Amino acid sequence: MKVAIGGPLKLAFRPWVEGLENIPAEGPAILASNHLSFSDSFFLPVVLHRKVTFIAKAEYFTTPGVKGRLTAAFFKGVGQLPVDRSGKRGAGDAAVKSGIEVVQRGELFGIYPEGTRSPDGRLYRGKPGGLARVALATGAPVIPVAMIDTEKIQPPGKVVPKLMRPGIRIGKPLDFSRYQGLAHDRFVLRAVTDEVMYEIMKLSGQEYVDIYATAAKRQIAEAAKAEKEAEKTAGKAADKAQKAALGRAEREKAEKEKQAE
Repeated sequence: MKVAIGGPLKLAFRPWVEGLENIPAEGPAILASNHLSFSDSFFLPVVLHRKVTFIAKAEYFTTPGVKGRLTAAFFKGVGQLPVDRSGKRGAGDAAVKSGIEVVQRGELFGIYPEGTRSPDGRLYRGKPGGLARVALATGAPVIPVAMIDTEKIQPPGKVVPKLMRPGIRIGKPLDFSRYQGLAHDRFVLRAVTDEVMYEIMKLSGQEYVDIYATAAKRQIAEAAKAEKEAEKTAGKAADKAQKAALGRAEREKAEKEKQAE
């Protein structure tokens, strides 16, 4: 990935990086990043000398046919791990298990605490499951990361990226060893996640919204649907009014013609 994609990607987009010294030369660490674009999983790994392993839905690896095999090979090549979301708790437990395995091998594990891409460029509440549980189970430091302007390069739904320069800010490692043995305490999980999100907010300069991004996407979709329905209703009302006006005009014309006779 670094040879085939990384070189051309750096030449074309010239991403700038701050805080690269905060990435350990060896040993495990968890990179917790905001998530603005599909391209985040490309720009972050290419600026690092070490491999970063992210998680991805299992469907990317199991789709049949030539296209499916090429997709699976691509995601394996860029360091993605398949996560089966069909279990009772969906991707949660599978993601945690995969993350722990990566960290225990002494590698870098990348995760997006928001759980999905931001729908509008703002920073949303982090989900307390994956990030905090992996951090507390392994004792690995958590390194906050802020992707800058990647949503402008490839907004949701856009296939062809726009050529512009993105940025990456890497913060200082966060130590959560004080919570050792409390991995099942939901208040501790929330506290760890919120502390990480606060550091990401400071690095990114994003406006923080204290709801989950999935809920925000749902609200946006519902608002768009309501607006569409309102436009449809308004259109029907306008058509009805126009027909009524035409009817009146025709009646008035007929009345005038009758009077003229």
